[in-house]
Amino acid sequence: MTLEALFDAYFDCRKHKRNSQNQLAYEMELERNTVQLWRDLEEGRYEIGRSIAFVVTHPKIREIWAADFRDRVVHHLVYNAIRPRFEKSFIRDAYACIPGRGIHDGMRRVSHFARSVTQSWSRPAYAMKADIANFFNSIDNEQLIHILKKRIHEKWVMDLIEQIIHHNPRPDVIRQSTPEMFALVPKHKSFMHAPPGKGLPIGNLTSQFFANVYLNELDQFVKHKLKARYYGRYVDDIILFHEDAGALNGWYDEIENFLYEKLKMRLHPHKKWLNRADAGIDFVGFVIKPGRTYLRQASLSRCQQKIRAWEKKGAVLDEHVLDGLSASLNSYLGMLRQVDGYNARKSICNGLESLFIRADEGYTKIFQC
Repeated sequence: MTLEALFDAYFDCRKHKRNSQNQLAYEMELERNTVQLWRDLEEGRYEIGRSIAFVVTHPKIREIWAADFRDRVVHHLVYNAIRPRFEKSFIRDAYACIPGRGIHDGMRRVSHFARSVTQSWSRPAYAMKADIANFFNSIDNEQLIHILKKRIHEKWVMDLIEQIIHHNPRPDVIRQSTPEMFALVPKHKSFMHAPPGKGLPIGNLTSQFFANVYLNELDQFVKHKLKARYYGRYVDDIILFHEDAGALNGWYDEIENFLYEKLKMRLHPHKKWLNRADAGIDFVGFVIKPGRTYLRQASLSRCQQKIRAWEKKGAVLDEHVLDGLSASLNSYLGMLRQVDGYNARKSICNGLESLFIRADEGYTKIFQC
């Protein structure tokens, strides 16, 4: 662990992030604070600070936890130290939180699977989707540490990782949503109510990466024990293809048993989906059908609702609000650029002048006027 590595972690943490109060406070004396953090880490005095928790409603109601900026720098330090050795072991078709393998890559790969197993939609085949129940709240802390220790041999890294995993941010958390909003989050999905020794807070870089490490155990089982050729996973959503529906049902039972025995998890009993591949496959926000792929209608409706909500507020002049609106709309346009979404992009972009925003000629990107 070097001071240079810690500064690298700071710059990684700073990328693409909007200024927050604790971030600005840290940067006011950047060199002094980073050197002090390095000394605290070197001498074993580092302690994790207070987290912020809030509730978001889209695409579904869930809690988000944000660590203090100083702690986020440490998360990046750990991530940079261990990421290369673990990513080498990840299968090609794990899509979430891996550079270059996001939802668009997942959509393209699953579309390729569907065409391959059906021989370009010329013969019947089946797709099966499954979802791990209460995934982040079901991660067993000690089992996660056991998996990480297989590839991490530096004491300072493991000491930090165990401190992060075992840290309980709930007693002194800063809540930025109302009690009514927190009450909307189902208890079994709330990190506030996670059982002792279970769960990771959604929102931290380390939680996202550790989740991939944890489920890499499942990925290896499916690929090398079940010998599934067409398999993909986005966080806790898994999809498989086969010419025989019976084979998929058999795999489902074996996956269920593996999760319970090795990872202390369960598949969601009401989220199994098995159908012919040409009936349409809903995955990572896209619907894949023979000859075409399009954005899920619920996503388009959500985008239109955002535009109408901003229009009701009147003229949007605040720079941060404009930045947020532009980023949100560009995210939707980016998804639509991956498919045949010209008409949908045009529909979104028409009339944006009232919000002091315009689109380019091809309706591919939003700009502030």
